Amino acid sequence: MDTAHRITVCAQRLTDERGFDGFTMDDLAEAAGVSRRTLFNYFPSKVDAVLGHGPEVDEDVVQEFRDRGPTGDLVEDIGALISRILTVKGFDRDEAEVARRVIRSTPRLHAAAHDRFESITRDFTALLQEREGTGFSEERGRILLMIVVALHDVVLDQVLADPAGRLSMGEAYVDALRTARDLLS
Repeated sequence: MDTAHRITVCAQRLTDERGFDGFTMDDLAEAAGVSRRTLFNYFPSKVDAVLGHGPEVDEDVVQEFRDRGPTGDLVEDIGALISRILTVKGFDRDEAEVARRVIRSTPRLHAAAHDRFESITRDFTALLQEREGTGFSEERGRILLMIVVALHDVVLDQVLADPAGRLSMGEAYVDALRTARDLLS
């Protein structure tokens, strides 16, 4: 586990156990086994530490999507892109449950997550416009991203409810996206 991820996992665990205001950055540094200076090199605030860094996406994967790949079909290509993001990030059931719980139960974290979503929406819409042309409006991008996020929530519910842990986030996401496409066709 890399340092940033370890810090985020510890921040989420402390938030779950003590509440967001129930620990200090010094407590977090100690729990994560890093100095206060190192902690602040990774995260400028407690909110950022709890939310963690967004998923890292390989630029080659983004470029392939931008170039209308891998299939040329927007919906299929979004499925492939999201599946790759979810697969690269890795998945830990316990971490996902804690993260979801603390964000849902802490208004400040929920608001910060919403602000991040707005930024991601702008970036995603710009990427879609690069791929599809300027006729692809910001409104269309926003609607598409809302669908993407809603499906992620459904898939996360399914994966967390699978007691055997057989479902992968990536594969389940592609299946859910295809189901949504069928429903909307």
